[in-house]
Amino acid sequence: MPRAPRRPHEWQRPTGPATDPYAWLRDKDDPETLAYLAAENTFATEWFQPHTATIDAIFGEIKQRVKEDDSSYPVLHRGWWYASRTETGKSYAIHSRGDSAETALNTVLLDENIEAEGHDYFSLSAFDVSHSGHLLAWSSDTDGSEMYTLRIRDLSSNTDLPDEIPNTTWGGTAWSANDEWLFYVVPDEAMRPHQVWRHKVGTASSDDVLVLEDTDERFFVGVSESRSGKWIMIESGSKTSSECWVIDSLHPTDSPRSLATRRDNVEYQADHWNGIFAITTNLDADDFRVMTMPENGGEWTELIPHSPSKRIVQFDCFETFAVMQRWENAQQVLSLVTTNGTISPLTILNEPHEVELDVNPDYSPRGIRLTYQSLTTPNTVAWYSPRDSSLTTLKLTEVLNCDLSHYVSQRLWATATDGTRVPVDIVHHRDTPLDGTAPGLVYAYGAYEISLAPWFSIARLSLLDRGWVWALVHPRGGGEMGRTWYLDGKFLNKRNTFTDTVDAASHLADTKVCNGSQLVVRGGSAGGLLVGACITMNPARFAGAIAEVPFVDVVTTMSDPSLPLTVTEWEEWGDPRTEPFASYIQSYSPYDNTTNVAYPQLYVTAGLNDPRVSYHEPTKWVAKMRHESPDTTVVFTCEMGAGHGGPSGRYEQWRDEARTLAFAMSCVQ
Repeated sequence: MPRAPRRPHEWQRPTGPATDPYAWLRDKDDPETLAYLAAENTFATEWFQPHTATIDAIFGEIKQRVKEDDSSYPVLHRGWWYASRTETGKSYAIHSRGDSAETALNTVLLDENIEAEGHDYFSLSAFDVSHSGHLLAWSSDTDGSEMYTLRIRDLSSNTDLPDEIPNTTWGGTAWSANDEWLFYVVPDEAMRPHQVWRHKVGTASSDDVLVLEDTDERFFVGVSESRSGKWIMIESGSKTSSECWVIDSLHPTDSPRSLATRRDNVEYQADHWNGIFAITTNLDADDFRVMTMPENGGEWTELIPHSPSKRIVQFDCFETFAVMQRWENAQQVLSLVTTNGTISPLTILNEPHEVELDVNPDYSPRGIRLTYQSLTTPNTVAWYSPRDSSLTTLKLTEVLNCDLSHYVSQRLWATATDGTRVPVDIVHHRDTPLDGTAPGLVYAYGAYEISLAPWFSIARLSLLDRGWVWALVHPRGGGEMGRTWYLDGKFLNKRNTFTDTVDAASHLADTKVCNGSQLVVRGGSAGGLLVGACITMNPARFAGAIAEVPFVDVVTTMSDPSLPLTVTEWEEWGDPRTEPFASYIQSYSPYDNTTNVAYPQLYVTAGLNDPRVSYHEPTKWVAKMRHESPDTTVVFTCEMGAGHGGPSGRYEQWRDEARTLAFAMSCVQ
């Protein structure tokens, strides 16, 4: 079992000096750091060796159920039909188009498999066809660092132009109406998207022009194009406020014009809608309302009033209607909205589900494409016709060698310690008895007002077939129940996120949905923090824990503004360099609260190139866990050539998930 050397180090905090003998692991250039990570990876490989049969079985089940040769339903945009497909044996997608839906797969625009050759990792970010349809802006990352190289492809010859722009980010792209200019976003040293640049096709990137820079370290900048095609849209947002600018796409060298000067604690987003801008804002509306303003500026006029606990999260404009998405009582709801504000909700499924607006690039459609899925329903692409309110299935993701009627899901409500009702969605095989004998996997996130709708998973079926119950908890800190739900799980209320999850797990045990001694908790990133906090607060509640790229050294990271993204995160967690946040964050930070007690069996992952949760956070936590609680089973893997999302190829992702599920199963044997 690997043991990291301990070296003296002390942090000075408002709560007093704090020793940290593993602080040296922050240095990626220290040979001992890489040696320790290699030793952990070797140990993990050895630990999983006795579970090879289970891993191979689950991987085989996933592969058997996935239609490997598959394609998306074509999308019409400016006269071309676009589609993507996967092929057996190939890890990545192939993107194509044709002049009809039937020929959409004929002309290949970009084969990710070709671009990924020679790389262990590949991630496509930008894929943006110009107005004329002759040029494609595309960007890729080949090491998981989320630093993308932007290229321009001539689609008539299917070759890349000499134009090459390195070190761009995922903040979006936008073409000018004449295809002459391409807008893009670059990050600062802290990996914060902070500048929008304008590139003239056919010129060197060194000649590019800075369009807008946001020097406020709390704000992330993004660029896009309005669906109407008339405006280049620039947005900069922090966790609590935002500002939008526009540039006429016919006059791309004009300076950006702000739609409303930013104000503290006021958020707004804008979309162009037939001579006006539709603005979604929390101005005097905790759960947001929709306003309109003239295209050339002026006063805001209310279109859709505020409705408490019905959080508006999206408002997309088309020529004759708009599509609004709300979260109501932990359920997404899509509605069509007319220009006079009439709201018509769409009915989709009777069980908790996800419903999203799909790719709808054209401004004047006869209807809209949407997608929906649930814990028992695979992802479905459908067409909604406003004319007769009909919903027609375009493509249902096929699940091979499986009868999906064997699985059932339902919504439960757990009562937290303070009396708050917490929604929990569960799924299980119909033959699994809910009598307190079934093992259970509890999944949760609960941060940034991010709401997790129930999603379908082919890999999850392997768990359900083995008699497990899978539960999705919606703790405070997410946005499923409105803005107040989020506020009650951040800053000095953050502990509610973790206690809600523990209380939900206890509810599953107390009501005999699951075996209380066979529960495993899982989460990633901020959800990994949730996992760490849950097991350090209540070590006996879970038999196992899976923390993927977990944010676990909260005090140290949030105290160091030189680290990527720290300053922007203060509006989510608070600044531990001052009280009362110093004491409060320290009270739940997993790294600071790991002691000599028996913890659940623990599986931890990291990515060496992760720009979001630095590899050293999970690495330090594992090292401390091994020292403080040597009898606790800890398995740790660090992807040496990837980042926050783990492996990029679909086959490696399937095998990675098979290992994770095999670990969960081992915790209850």
